Amino acid sequence: MRKKADTLFYGGKIYTMEEEGVCKEAVVIKDGKFAYVGTEEQAREQFDCAEVIDLEGKTVLPGMGDSHLHFFAFCQTYTTVDLGKAKSKAEALQLLRERAAETPKGEWIKGSNFDQSKWSDSEDRLPTRQDLDQASMEHPIVIKRVCLHTAVANTMALERAGITNGYVFGPGGLVELDKDGEPTGVFREQASKIYDNLIPDPFLVPDTREACMKKGLELAAGYGLTMMHTYAAEIWHYDEDFEDYAARSKRGELPVRMTVCLDYMFEKPKITEKERNDPYCTAHLGSFKSFSDGSLGSRSAKLYDDYSDDPGNSGILVITPEGLKERMYEAYRHGLQPATHCIGDQALDVTLSAVEYCLEQGRKDGMTQEEQNMRLPFRIIHAQMATPGLIERMKKLPVVLDIQPVFLMTDLHWIEERVGKKRAEMSYTWRTYLDEGIILAGGSDSPVESFSPWLGIYAAVTRQDMNEYPPGGYHPAEKVSVYEAVSMYCKNVAYAAGEQDLMGTIETGKFADMVVIDRDIFQIQENEIKDIQVLHTYLAGRTTYERQ
Repeated sequence: MRKKADTLFYGGKIYTMEEEGVCKEAVVIKDGKFAYVGTEEQAREQFDCAEVIDLEGKTVLPGMGDSHLHFFAFCQTYTTVDLGKAKSKAEALQLLRERAAETPKGEWIKGSNFDQSKWSDSEDRLPTRQDLDQASMEHPIVIKRVCLHTAVANTMALERAGITNGYVFGPGGLVELDKDGEPTGVFREQASKIYDNLIPDPFLVPDTREACMKKGLELAAGYGLTMMHTYAAEIWHYDEDFEDYAARSKRGELPVRMTVCLDYMFEKPKITEKERNDPYCTAHLGSFKSFSDGSLGSRSAKLYDDYSDDPGNSGILVITPEGLKERMYEAYRHGLQPATHCIGDQALDVTLSAVEYCLEQGRKDGMTQEEQNMRLPFRIIHAQMATPGLIERMKKLPVVLDIQPVFLMTDLHWIEERVGKKRAEMSYTWRTYLDEGIILAGGSDSPVESFSPWLGIYAAVTRQDMNEYPPGGYHPAEKVSVYEAVSMYCKNVAYAAGEQDLMGTIETGKFADMVVIDRDIFQIQENEIKDIQVLHTYLAGRTTYERQ
């Protein structure tokens, strides 16, 4: 007798991603999980399905993921002046002028996503208060760089914040001053929180928040995403409201599995095995986040030596090495999974030392090797620069790297100027990481970059920008295969959170999360990957997106 089931999908190329090249004809879904994966003939013989869907030759992959982004912050950008599309300083200032023209005098104007390295009419230097004064002298204006690690304020905004001659912020941040001690308007790292604390948050208006969140979630489903690891950044007021996600999950209104990672100590509730295996429960708490340094784009990532294009500046450690060790170990001892932002080579050194300390101190405090082996891996976020010695240390540690291949599409245009040719060769070394046995999970750091997984896969495979520059790819020896890149955005995202037994591949018993795309990613030319379109997205067998 045939078993009752919900849906049979057949007639497509279903890449399970268990191993490279594994492709099946059909899947059967029952109660939100894959009940069968194999041939169409066997599927029809064994199951009586309420619905039968012909894939018409289309390609199916596991649901895609993003291992590191700031979803709340992304949704907030809908309330700001989006400067990401500005190709010049003049265009950015014009966008701010247009907002000023429709904003009552004296009210705040916020800009987001600016990237001075892409401006065609000026050198790769941050704008100043004088630049923003050209947009308006009658509105306080603050704009944030796309990396989130730098803000720039105009003169009125400086006055509102009481930033005057000789101002010193203190450890972990910098208010930039000119040779006369006057503020330039540039705020680096934790100093930018001055304005996060001062400017009214439009997300406190429930209707605004709901509209922005709904728009962001719909976009995620449209990209084929079924799992996202979203990170709070309390220092920038990028809160993540876990209860909001949990409530959406209970209502069946959360189209993506959200793993919420916080940067303050929290109690991770114990869940039963039944709860863990519920494919319709789509909100969970995840990692504990720390910062060690800034970003390369802001010249605040902490390097061993000075920036090649900014002598005297080697970046910023936003926490002392000892402070990071203590912070990470408190989380580790508390049963949480430490996840640490580090971009520069010295920041990676400091972070690895903290991981080594956690393991050593844990054993001193009575943890057995078996207990440590059962813990989730330490997450290292970005890891953009690594010397051979640092890689040798990493491969001996229980770590997973949350990388952002999409960064390279922007950074390849200026990285050698920023850090020099030798250090650039030791940056974005994904092939080397993989060859050393280090697991890589793919993310975007959105709103820094688009959270389309297809752009991340394209960047990892081609090492080119959207215009397919440079020919052959930037340091092509560090390219990864299409299979390896796709793995980063599905099975490895699940692995990073210890959920590889539940999702990330298309296998019997796992959650029925999958995406149907318009072309075979393993057969097309590499430069076509960026053009992939999602046709359908399914979460626990339910449609979350359908292309019209």
